[in-house]
Amino acid sequence: MNPGPDRSGPQTIPAVLMRGGTSKGVYFHVGDLPADRSERDEILLRVMGSPDPLQIDGLGGSRAITSKVAIVGPSTRSDADVDYTFAQVAVDQSLVQWNGNCGNISAGVGPFAVDEGLVSATDGITRVRIFNTNTGKVMTAYVPVTGGRHNPAGTFAIPGVPGTGAEIVMDWSATIGSRTGKLLPTDNVVDLLTLSDGSSVPVTICDVANPAVWVSASSIQARGNESKAEIDESGPLLRTLQEIRARVAEKLRISPNWQDADKITPGLPVVGMVAPPSGYTTIDGTPVAADRMDLSVRLLFMGKVHESLAGTASVNLAAASRTPGTVVADAMANIDSERLHAGHPSGVMSVSVACEPGEHTTPRFHLLGMGRTARRIADCQIYL
Repeated sequence: MNPGPDRSGPQTIPAVLMRGGTSKGVYFHVGDLPADRSERDEILLRVMGSPDPLQIDGLGGSRAITSKVAIVGPSTRSDADVDYTFAQVAVDQSLVQWNGNCGNISAGVGPFAVDEGLVSATDGITRVRIFNTNTGKVMTAYVPVTGGRHNPAGTFAIPGVPGTGAEIVMDWSATIGSRTGKLLPTDNVVDLLTLSDGSSVPVTICDVANPAVWVSASSIQARGNESKAEIDESGPLLRTLQEIRARVAEKLRISPNWQDADKITPGLPVVGMVAPPSGYTTIDGTPVAADRMDLSVRLLFMGKVHESLAGTASVNLAAASRTPGTVVADAMANIDSERLHAGHPSGVMSVSVACEPGEHTTPRFHLLGMGRTARRIADCQIYL
């Protein structure tokens, strides 16, 4: 009889627990995890404590934004300093997704690479070129460094994170067409989706950093400034957003059919509804005036409304906002500035965007940048 694996002694893996932007994740050196995907999945589920709504037996925080993993190692590419693989570990399913990237977790990769000696650091600002293996694209992080290590202290604030920190500028302009090879995967600024209730909804499908689908709130009988709880608890609106996302997953061939998209690819594409600026109250009770933003956005991620705005979605939104005729551009109150100010459930996020008009309607982007902060929380020996 097979006695099974030997569990007489502790099994541990070294890791770093970090906050990157408005997400929190576990960062590993690539050599500390097995190369076999199924073995990795089993370990990562155990690390996070999934499947369990509370993730009580692991490091996960019971939400998608705190159940993330970064795997980092030196790169052999001439255009990158490190290779980085992102994993989204489902909370209440035995599922690990590898088919996309996370902008917030990406913001921690540069500091991790500096502190772990994976790149040569220069006091002041160190440039770290990051090749994301999930999408095959390169991001550039500009990391504040003091004494050869990432300096997390500063005065930069991001909605959804208490306090302030040192700004890490992330440039995503080289991530256009991350999944499909095109800014507009269908070659249309607007596609008309027919839903199961017979209604037709105009959407814009955009692929920067990760694929996303944007819909005007008014076209699905919403305001666009709803609270997170209001949408999460609204059956009809939530189901409509989920179906839009699922049908685009089928359209982009990420899922063979829209009915199974939530099981096969619950994280990609993301779906967001946009609306012209309007005032609202944030998750922590802070009032936000309409004149602080260029548009209002509510993003659905892993079946629930994102507490803020995913980093990859923010640069995707910025690119769509500068593409004439998209539902995002049509919702904008201001398109002259080189920054996009997007009102989300936790406040207003600012994204840098610089472009020039290209042939037809597709712009040429010189900068798609977001400012993030990151902080190393703990060095770990994770017991499996």
